[in-house]
Amino acid sequence: MPLEPPDPPIVNKAIESYIKIAYGDDIPLAVQSMLATLRDWGGRFYNCPVFAKDSETPPNRYSLRLGNRYYPHMKLVIERAPDGQIFFFRADSHDRHVCPPDGAKEHDAFVGLMSKNQEIAQAVDSAWAEEGLPTFKTWLREDLARRGKDTA
Repeated sequence: MPLEPPDPPIVNKAIESYIKIAYGDDIPLAVQSMLATLRDWGGRFYNCPVFAKDSETPPNRYSLRLGNRYYPHMKLVIERAPDGQIFFFRADSHDRHVCPPDGAKEHDAFVGLMSKNQEIAQAVDSAWAEEGLPTFKTWLREDLARRGKDTA
């Protein structure tokens, strides 16, 4: 039986934490609309059109483009761990691939934006870990601990 992604209440908890950190109380209308679509969706949760999925069957990665107060392209990602045993949450700033080259007039401003995005992503990941939600960092720590026990 294939590994199932997290249950909707767990995803909703992750979304709530993400939104609180990314926007505070000033949630853009587009994000509110996306969340209302997800909340009111009558079909299978992960079939809701707000999720982008990879091309694998079943998918290994689901993402919601929730953005943040500075950058509309940041994503909440639900991704299968490298060992295939769990899904974890990750805040993807989704900005590294578009940084203007050093010396371009937009470079410094974009580097500043990337720094803000990274701060938000780290705060979201930390909040998820504190709430007991699986993240890449918590999975990595647990995997390293398992490997340590295996070699001892």
